[in-house]
Amino acid sequence: SLHGGGHWARQSATAWRSLSAPPAAPPEPRAAQRSRGDMANSGFDFLAGQEEDCFLYFAYGSNLLRARIHLRNPSAEFCCVARLQDFKLHFGNFQGKTSETWHGGIATIFQSPGDEVWGVVWKMNKSHLSSLDKQEGVNSGTYVPIEVTVHTQEGKEITCRSYQMKNYESALPSPQYKKVICMGAKENGLPLEYQKKLNGIETNDYKGKVSEEIEDILKKEGTKTH
Repeated sequence: SLHGGGHWARQSATAWRSLSAPPAAPPEPRAAQRSRGDMANSGFDFLAGQEEDCFLYFAYGSNLLRARIHLRNPSAEFCCVARLQDFKLHFGNFQGKTSETWHGGIATIFQSPGDEVWGVVWKMNKSHLSSLDKQEGVNSGTYVPIEVTVHTQEGKEITCRSYQMKNYESALPSPQYKKVICMGAKENGLPLEYQKKLNGIETNDYKGKVSEEIEDILKKEGTKTH
């Protein structure tokens, strides 16, 4: 079961280092635009000499779904599917307060040797750093930005920004929140075994509405699959 038993991350993950210092690499000509599959297998030359105005973000919750992340962060471009080793997915309410957006526990990650969390690496323009932080509740202290090293399906390592919730109480997610995560996992081709785990997450059976934006997404995505 992915919702765990009350463990929350006490240890602080690596502090997020300044984004103003891009990795030193000679500038290389941009490769021609590739399909998502080709890009994922391209040896990551599209990250070589990574543009100074971009950063990489590892999403493991509702931002797995393209329509969801694009609500606030339209610059997000799919890079690849990746695995965060020795972490576990968990759900909870920050300071015990239920999310007004989702009406249930929201996703976080904590260090757990032997476990793994799969997600999507999005390449984003730095102009959306503040909007991503705001969406993740950094200002209110709900989540803190952390730096994580993830592995692609080809075994390459990438350093990304991600987020972790502190000071939370375990809580089951709403069916709507779980659905957004599962749709994002399917849309981006996360490993089938991991998708099965996500589909098996227990929910709180909330039957009301979630935020209007999310209701619209669920409606639109629902019509695509029928």
